[in-house]
Amino acid sequence: MKEDLHAHDPTDALETHATGHTSPRALSWAVALTLTFAAVEFHFGIVSESIALVADAGHMLTDSLALFLALSAQIISRRPPTGRSSYGHGRIEALAAFVNGLIMLGIVVWIASEAMGRFFSPRQVMGELVMVVAAIGLVINVVIAGVLSRDASNLNTRAALVHVMGDLLGSVAALLSGAIIYLTNWFPIDPLLSLFVCGLILRSTIRILRMSYRILMEHVPEQVDFYRVGAELSAMPGVTRVHNLHIWELRPGHIALTGHVELEDIGSWPSLLEDMIRMLRDQHGIDHVTLQPESPVQRGSLRY
Repeated sequence: MKEDLHAHDPTDALETHATGHTSPRALSWAVALTLTFAAVEFHFGIVSESIALVADAGHMLTDSLALFLALSAQIISRRPPTGRSSYGHGRIEALAAFVNGLIMLGIVVWIASEAMGRFFSPRQVMGELVMVVAAIGLVINVVIAGVLSRDASNLNTRAALVHVMGDLLGSVAALLSGAIIYLTNWFPIDPLLSLFVCGLILRSTIRILRMSYRILMEHVPEQVDFYRVGAELSAMPGVTRVHNLHIWELRPGHIALTGHVELEDIGSWPSLLEDMIRMLRDQHGIDHVTLQPESPVQRGSLRY
């Protein structure tokens, strides 16, 4: 049966390559609200001549893309593996994140250049309008955080919630800019705070690029010590050598390992394999394990 080729026994992995237990409803609402208000905020940022408001709109756009990626991951991860995608479709999230990260770098450069230009050529900013729009944005971010917190048991949703909390800071910065201009007419505060928001966008963008690049390049996950894993496998009773060891991330949070294990006695392999799988799951968070046992006779016959 074709289905058997993709099936996981309990000793293979606890997770399958497709998950169907998550609900996209919370993330769908979050994406709709964030993207809609990003457009509204950008419009009023242009109308009010506030680069800080435009920067906050850029920040909300960054987070709407992050929320959309999380939503896409939940939907796409439900698809079962196929003959062409035996590991499932989870890696598309990393590819989309990398592309979006590159786009956001361009947006950061544009906002920063506009802000620097405002220092030399200040413009009158409609502080009262900026305050009103930023205050609405702050309320929307609080609502989105409340919606996402209802599904905080999901890893993607928890990551999206972190982005929304960053949005709160951006809205506070724009609100502060509008208030200072309204009360003091000190216009340089607008580009100054917009550069602060640029820093927030840049920080989250670099984090997304690093994570997605690591997954696409099949690097060892940051939370896993490759040499420690190899040493602990080699120290298991009856193991003489571990080689051809590979550890990588199939998709965010789903770590796989393959390797060859040379044994003193091949008969001890069934119980030893169970101990290895348990150790890798409990101590290193590695769930998808494939190990090949080798006996001394095999080692001699395979060397030329």
